[in-house]
Amino acid sequence: MSTTEFQTLLTTSMNQVQQFAYTFTKDQTDAEDLFQETLLKALRYQGNYTAGTNFKGWLYTIMKNIFINDYKRKKKRNTFVDPTEGQYYLESGSSVGSEIVERGLVHEDIQNALNGLEEIFSYPFEQYVKGMQYDEIAEELDIPIGTVKSRIFHARKRLRQELADYAN
Repeated sequence: MSTTEFQTLLTTSMNQVQQFAYTFTKDQTDAEDLFQETLLKALRYQGNYTAGTNFKGWLYTIMKNIFINDYKRKKKRNTFVDPTEGQYYLESGSSVGSEIVERGLVHEDIQNALNGLEEIFSYPFEQYVKGMQYDEIAEELDIPIGTVKSRIFHARKRLRQELADYAN
């Protein structure tokens, strides 16, 4: 399929895809972000589309996956483990009192550990934590995807060693 044909399909589907984004998010600003990210991924991976198949279904699948990944990321950020017996998982949008100070100290230790890593390990790791996919990092750095995975693995390993005091 040529780029022109792909762009024509994309252009004719834009209104419906944009409306579908709103059904996911129920917020106009978030829907616009989701819509734009879907278009970017569709353009980036246009080679993965098989001509003659359901184009809108392909776009909806991309959008659904982006939405689910973002939702999981947001949920993970707002979840912490309560250290009492039974270890309950609590969701909280805010913190109080000494917990804020403690988080600041932990954050400082994590930042110091990250700063101690060589840049070839820290940069891919930080991009991965920010939500980039392995292939996106590999493309940005112009290195094989296996190298990206290896560097992230070694960054995790070194951080685990540096932050071993927080394991328990």
